[in-house]
This record gives sequence, structure tokens and C-alpha cells, in this order.
Amino acid sequence: MRYDGHIHMVLDGVDWKAAISRHRGGVDTGWIRRTLAKYRDEGFSYLRDGGDKWGVGKKARELAPEYGIIYRTPLSPLCMAGHYGSFIGKTYENWSDYGNLIRENREEGADFIKIMISGLMDFNSCGVLTEDGMRPEDIREAIHIAHDAGFAVMAHANGTQTVMAAAEAGVDSVEHGAYLNREALCAMKEHNVIWCPTLSTIGNLRGKGRFNENAVERILESARENVKAFSDMGGLLAVGTDAGAWAVPHGSLTEYELLEEILGNEAKEILKPGAMALQEKF
Repeated sequence: MRYDGHIHMVLDGVDWKAAISRHRGGVDTGWIRRTLAKYRDEGFSYLRDGGDKWGVGKKARELAPEYGIIYRTPLSPLCMAGHYGSFIGKTYENWSDYGNLIRENREEGADFIKIMISGLMDFNSCGVLTEDGMRPEDIREAIHIAHDAGFAVMAHANGTQTVMAAAEAGVDSVEHGAYLNREALCAMKEHNVIWCPTLSTIGNLRGKGRFNENAVERILESARENVKAFSDMGGLLAVGTDAGAWAVPHGSLTEYELLEEILGNEAKEILKPGAMALQEKF
């Protein structure tokens, strides 16, 4: 059984602006059906969407049973105003706004809550993020409110301090998790956080000529080292490609390949607890 713990049905892996425009006048059901069929044909039976504010993931969840796929979505991701994520999610100015968005997502049938709490990797500069993470106290409050509402929480999070704050607040899964030190890895392990390192978003950039190749290799090596260290300490790793991100097509198998390169012949057994935890929580 194949699964992908982090996709974006709204995106296409080529041009994010054009992909979003495809659905602005109404969800393109044909696109969703073709994409679900591709996943089915590749043997996928579980997909977890990272969310969008146009209802694409919601429609995909509705159609997925026709393709033998269990589909989970947070509906719209939530991000603090002025920070990364507004291009795909809904923003909040204060905790009252945030609580209202969670209630809206619940009423619309969200399976979990997705929060955006850091920037992206700068693929031209190893060790650099496009913006710092939210303040630890804000991260804790965002997770606390969502948990109190009965939701599991998926967090887009990069950087040691951001991931540590999220882990210590009991976040259910961390997505990406670039540039972590051992303390952050230990925090995820101690609090049973599921980590989807989305290596495909880095590995698939190699040879494309869009970013500095040396920087891409160094970023990937940093991620490889952390995945191996987390695995060695018994952490919960799960497969998530971030399908729809640039150079990461839907139905991609590169995440399995990259993880198997790191984890070796025992990859399937090492990944199994994370896969089970992901599908139990989400």
C-alpha cells in the first residue's frame, strides 16, 4: 500500500500561479479526477492534503472514494497575517480571528487543522529561510486552541526553534523540518511527533538549473543527516512528497526512493510506525 502524507491537489508541480488560476472560477473537477486516477494507478490508497482556500482538496475528498482512496484535508491552511502562507490559506490578525477560522473549518468538515508557522527554505542559500518562524508563545497558542477544538494539527515548520516550540506544544505532525539540530529532533521524538521531511522538494531540484546546484546538494545532505539521526533514535517518519510543489508531480515515487537511500533495506519497517500513526491521527 502506498500513501502520500503531504500533497496539494490545487497545485501541479509546474506553475503555482497557473495551477491556482485553474480553479479560481470554480473547482476543475476534471483535473481532480485525472490526478486521483494517477494516484490510483500508482497504487496509492491514502492521501493527506496540505489544504487550499478554493475548495479543491474538499472536492478531491468527495471524489476520492470512487478511486479507492482515503483522502484527508484541513480545508484551508491557517497563517498569521503578514507571514508565509497567505497565497494558499486564510489569514488571521488575532486569536479571535483564528478561533473563528477553526470554527469555520469545523463547520465545513475539516479533518484536521494545518498551520503555517515558518518561512520556506531559500534553495540558493543553505541554512537560510525566507522568514523566521512565529514566536514560540504564538506557536503554542495556535496548537492549544486547535487541540481544544478537537483537531489534530499539521504544521508547516522549518528551523530549530520553530520545530522545538511546536513539538513541545504537542503538534501532531511537522512538515518539511529543515535545519534542525539534535535538540529539535529529540523534542519531536519525545513528544511522538510525526515528521514528513518532504525530501522530494529538495531532491527533485537537482539538475534543473533553477537554483544554485551546490546549495541544493548541501540542503539535501543536511536533510539526509537529520532523517538518519531521527530514524536512529526511533522517531516517527512518514512519507510526504509535497506533491504540487515545483518539480514534484502528483503520484511521484521519489520520496520513497530518497528515504530508502537513507534508511537502507529496512526502510519499509522503519517507516511503518510513522505511516500507522499518520493514518490514526489524521
